This record gives sequence, structure tokens and C-alpha cells, in this order.
Amino acid sequence: MTRRRHLVLGLAFAATAALTLAGCASSGNDAGGDAPESTGDDYGLVEAGTLTICSDIPYAPFEFEGGDNGTGYTGFDIDLLDAIAKKLDLKLAVQDVGFDALQSGTTLASGTCDLGASAMTITDERKANIDFSDPYYDSLQSLLVPADSDIKSIDDLDGKIVGVQQGTTGEAYATENAPGAELLQLPSDGELWPAIQAGTIDAILQDQPVNIEHEKADPNYTIVEEYDTGESYGFAFAKGEKTALLDAVNGALQELRDSGDYDTIYDSYFSAN
Repeated sequence: MTRRRHLVLGLAFAATAALTLAGCASSGNDAGGDAPESTGDDYGLVEAGTLTICSDIPYAPFEFEGGDNGTGYTGFDIDLLDAIAKKLDLKLAVQDVGFDALQSGTTLASGTCDLGASAMTITDERKANIDFSDPYYDSLQSLLVPADSDIKSIDDLDGKIVGVQQGTTGEAYATENAPGAELLQLPSDGELWPAIQAGTIDAILQDQPVNIEHEKADPNYTIVEEYDTGESYGFAFAKGEKTALLDAVNGALQELRDSGDYDTIYDSYFSAN
């Protein structure tokens, strides 16, 4: 074979290869093929392709063990973020952490997770250390007592032992409005509920939906008062570090509201309340 023949064949092969590569490159968009899966690189994620959230569990109905989303956990917060993650083409992962370090911003600043989702009320004090998403849930505080208790209102708490979760707005409300009560600060509802069942505390003052779950689970306990504190929950982000992710979560949350998917998730947990 002549040198010229080798050259012609080489040029033809190169041209064919270039056309083939060009076809492959355009097939994902122009030819209707699947687009590459997002890794969320623009969001500065702890793990590429995964939205990692930190939450204090259990705190039903917002977060508790179970579900079929692959994280091992479910609840209103978890299901809502699972839907948000899908909007962003991301997987969901959940880490169980203490609430006090989460609400103070310590856990988020350490880079343990991308955001906090733990029925966390948006407050000016927390905003000093945390960036919040748009509000996703409006809540009340409430007072849960044994059904045969002589406690009928917050005015009856003088000398009583009232369980509160450390670092929460429930603790703040009890401190301000029940000065005669002895407050027992516990890490989470996972300790508060057994404490009132054991008679260690006389009442629990905390978020209304959580106390409603206890009231529904055991008729020997009842909510005697609710307090409209004007609280709204938000997803929490490390201060000044996750702007792109915060904007994306807000955008996805609004899309879920507009489509009605938010209402579907909400009703699955709160319509009976």
C-alpha cells in the first residue's frame, strides 16, 4: 500500500471518529437522550450528588425512624426534603444529631451536613449564627399533662416540674411565662415522653404537633392549653456558606407549593389535627 493510500485512510478514519464523538456529545440533549445526573457541585455539598441533612430524632411527626426513602427515617421534615432533593436531582441522606448544637449553628459550621431540618423555629437569636430557608411550617406551643392532673393551665405550674427540650422556644416560653415552675431541661422529646410517663415530670411544654402525637398515642395524657407564639420553622444552613443551596431549596419549596405536592405531604401528617 502506498504512503498516499495510508494518508487518505488515516484522514477518513479521523473524520469518521470526529463525527461519531460529535454525535455522542449531542445525543444527551438534541437527540432526546438522558442528561447527566446532577452532582450538585454548585452547592458545595458534603457528598457529591447527595443532600445530607442533620436532624434530632425522634421528634414525631417531623422526624422519626421508618419510611421507604432509603435513609432509615421519615416524617414531615424528611418527606418534604426528600421531595426537594428530587427537584434538585440529588439523593437524600440523614444524620441524627443533638438539637442544641444544631440550633446554635455549631453542627452546621463544622461541615457535618448541608442543612439542618429539625422542626427549628426561625428566631432573631438563631439568625445571628444560622441562615434560614423560607418558612415551611407554622407552629404553636402546648402544655401536655396526665389526664387526671390538677394542672389545667400554665397558671397552675407553680411548684410543678415541667419538662422542656433544651435550647428550644418551648423552654424560652416556659421560662418567661411559668416563673414558679421548676424546669427540667432534657436533650429531646425522646427523653421527655418517658419522663412524664414515669412521673418524673408533671407536664411537658413543647411544640403542639409533637404533644398531639403523644395525646393520640395514649389517652392517659391530654393537652390542656395551646399558645400562639407566631412561630415558623425553617431549614437551617451554615451562616454565609451555602447561598446557592439555600436559593435552590427555596426555589424547590416554592415549586412544591405551586404544584400542590406540599399540601399532599402536609395533609398526610396534619390533616387529622
